[in-house]
Amino acid sequence: MNPFHRSFLVRGLATAIVLLIACQAQASEVDDLRAQLEAMKADYQSRIAALEARLAQLESQPAAAPPSSAAPPAAVAAEVAPPVSPPAAGGSSGNAFNPAVSVILGGRYTQTSQDPATYAIAGFIPAGDGVGPGERSFNLDESELTLAANIDPYFYGNLTASISGDNSIAVEEAFVKTLALPYGLQVKGGRFFSGIGYLNEIHSHAWDFVDQPLIYQAMFNGQLEQNGVQLKWLAPTDMFMEFGAETGNGQNYPGTRLHGNGLNGVALLVHVGDDIGDSTSWRAGLSWLSQQAENRAFDDVTGDGTSVVDAFSGDSKTWIADATLKWAPNGNAYLHSFKLQAEYMQRTEDGRLAFDTTGQNSVGGYHSRQSGWYLQGVYQFLPRWRFGARYDSLDSGDTNIGLVEQGLLPVTAFTALLPATPSRISTMLDWSPSEFSRLRLQYAWDRARLIEHDQQLMLQYLYSIGAHGAHKF
Repeated sequence: MNPFHRSFLVRGLATAIVLLIACQAQASEVDDLRAQLEAMKADYQSRIAALEARLAQLESQPAAAPPSSAAPPAAVAAEVAPPVSPPAAGGSSGNAFNPAVSVILGGRYTQTSQDPATYAIAGFIPAGDGVGPGERSFNLDESELTLAANIDPYFYGNLTASISGDNSIAVEEAFVKTLALPYGLQVKGGRFFSGIGYLNEIHSHAWDFVDQPLIYQAMFNGQLEQNGVQLKWLAPTDMFMEFGAETGNGQNYPGTRLHGNGLNGVALLVHVGDDIGDSTSWRAGLSWLSQQAENRAFDDVTGDGTSVVDAFSGDSKTWIADATLKWAPNGNAYLHSFKLQAEYMQRTEDGRLAFDTTGQNSVGGYHSRQSGWYLQGVYQFLPRWRFGARYDSLDSGDTNIGLVEQGLLPVTAFTALLPATPSRISTMLDWSPSEFSRLRLQYAWDRARLIEHDQQLMLQYLYSIGAHGAHKF
């Protein structure tokens, strides 16, 4: 065999060997792929079987109670917290208990330049313990314990107990409300935060600032509770339209419990809202509250430094206008959002004012028209980070004190009612590591006392444990 033929034969054999090795490698790879495919099929089949078994288990259990037939037509304009429905038996979620249980833990550190014990809003009748920045240094704020559940397909129940830092326990809310009334109607009865204004219904842990605006402190001692009944009607319109009426015993400031059997504390309210495109929504409201007071006592100091107890008896009527605007890119508030909120209140009181009820006990006529407002904005500039600013302004207005007008007492006998225009500027920065926790730093320049300006620094913490529904718009 010549060299050319030998070389050709060697090359052919080498090529055949390479092709044989390649075919064997390809066959091995195909076998590996086929094995992987079979394993994936087996895994998916086992998962599908598990899901089908779970579905069959759920279908065999009784259905949860139906929700209320009245639902806001504008989802963004009315974020109302839904009732908590009891889950199916055997569920493993955090709401597997009936009733659902939630706890809010709150506390703060407070530093003030003026003594909080002497805090007062100048020009306004002192409202009570809900006024002022609270005690200095470290304090345990109000903590909340809430039990809530659908009682049956027709009623929902809620009990919220507030546990204060002074070791006292009070019933904050305890009510039942209907779930299945037709035509968008809903009835609530028991003890509840009144639906007047915007901020009154919101629990303290959901506020955008540590404390309430000055006008809420002056007019309602923080928040107005109703012990009575409330009726609301949600109109079947594309725009969110809600109308309501309340009445009760009217025992909370600015009213008092009356000696008779009649009702007190009548409130009327209307709220409207809608969406503007995909990123903006708004809500506005108008409320009216009428209450009566009998011997509503308050502490005062005369011009010569004598401490006295005075008392008002008569009619108290309050008008409230509120407006809120929310913005988030395409409705997604994770990265950025902005909330602008404002309320205006005007209160008129007519009746009798008693001076030094434990001593001289002089009584004369009394008339006042007082007002105030606040404007606040909160901007989320990063996920979990927000900055806010708030301005409060009050006007003690026109006050007519009969004992002074008749020359029986000097105007300095009622130092708490001397003309004044209190104001305050507050800023805050908060960080929410998760939806269950929040840390907040707040600084305020407070001119509520006029003569003595107060600088207030507060560091607050809030932690939520257990089931907790969404907050209102």
